Amino acid sequence: MKPRNLAILLTTGLALTATACGGDSSDDGAGGKVNITVACQPAKTAPKQRQAWNDDVAAFEKAHPNVKVKSTDQQPCFDPKTFAAKLAGGQMETVFMVPVTNYADVISKRQAKDITGDTKYVKNFGDIKQNVRDMVTKDGKVYGIPNVSYSVGLVYNRAVFKKAGLDPDSPPKTWDEVRAAAKKIAGLGKDYVGYGEYGGGNTGGWHFAQAIYSRGGEMVQDHKAAFNSAEGKAVLQTLHDMRWKDNSTGSKVNIGWESLMQLMAAGKTGMMLGAPDVVTDVVQKFQGKVDDYGITGIPDGKASLTGGEAYMINPKANAAQTKAGLEWIDFQFNTPGKGRFDFARGKANGEAVGVPNNDYMGDSPTGKKLAEERKANASLPVEYYEPYVATSTSVEPKLEPEKAQELYAVLDVAMSAVLTRENADIDQLLKDAESKANSILAKS
Repeated sequence: MKPRNLAILLTTGLALTATACGGDSSDDGAGGKVNITVACQPAKTAPKQRQAWNDDVAAFEKAHPNVKVKSTDQQPCFDPKTFAAKLAGGQMETVFMVPVTNYADVISKRQAKDITGDTKYVKNFGDIKQNVRDMVTKDGKVYGIPNVSYSVGLVYNRAVFKKAGLDPDSPPKTWDEVRAAAKKIAGLGKDYVGYGEYGGGNTGGWHFAQAIYSRGGEMVQDHKAAFNSAEGKAVLQTLHDMRWKDNSTGSKVNIGWESLMQLMAAGKTGMMLGAPDVVTDVVQKFQGKVDDYGITGIPDGKASLTGGEAYMINPKANAAQTKAGLEWIDFQFNTPGKGRFDFARGKANGEAVGVPNNDYMGDSPTGKKLAEERKANASLPVEYYEPYVATSTSVEPKLEPEKAQELYAVLDVAMSAVLTRENADIDQLLKDAESKANSILAKS
């Protein structure tokens, strides 16, 4: 789950005709016009970003005069409520976005085209990190082009740290240090929250997964729940104690994904788990102060939940459409200085440039080029994100578990319970969640 700019928020998708979705057409290929549809055009409510996208479409069509691109006017471009239905109904765009949680399902159902022989149209495909490419590969065949990869860290408010007498240049490295820092922040007054956490909307269970991975625990092993463990109990016990002994989590149970970022932007919350793009949204979407936020590695650092997204090709696409679709992906999502990596344009448009929110290219030549250009055009203080950069490469990336969203919903109950009931029975909560999770996993 990654509700983010790359975000998974809920909205209703538009139905497309079969031809618009990349199906064979008499004028596609054979020297004629090639028509493709592409997902993820920015919303009308973001006019500068939308215009930049439209300019990119025009530039792409000029460089590929036989290709006509039609953009899907839908944001966010992934809607979990309609995604499966669009796929099953054959109404997906020629080029469509898939979050990492859906890779396996889409590939196993043959709802994405095998593009193994066509990855040559994405010039920097070989620079994408191998473990990221592996996520879209099955039985040696490639089904997508990853364009986002992230790991979770600890986002914190440097200004609040200073007010509490904490060193913002030396953020917490362990959960014990997080708890101690949160207690100091809460001591600033009743409106301050030392550490923010979720308790519902699948976000509670999602953060449970992040926290248990950081401690070295597992969510699922051999298709059975593995979170009823010492590490799982530590997640809930720490959160319970921070709520009821330290009073450092606040009394409000946060549900929606955006709720914690809104609290961070308001300047009264000290810490939360999140990927670097959280900083981008706090500053850009919720008007937090640019200089207030930093990010460091996930506490304890045994492992970190990783996620991301890839673009895939509609299996109905013919050879000419497949080539054009992959060339669009190459142009818009994978080339330094072009499309979404036109950092200079992004800065001029008032975007929050500088957060290391995507390491899918790693330290390859393309990855290094992207890092250099991001830093050169930064509108944010990149030095505040160095603790994350320095630690993230040594933290083991962990994929979301199978049946992730269903398991997260189950664990919402436990997360909410420890935040709302001082006498919550943690052992029983984990036992109940384990039983429900195993019933879900047995249906796999």
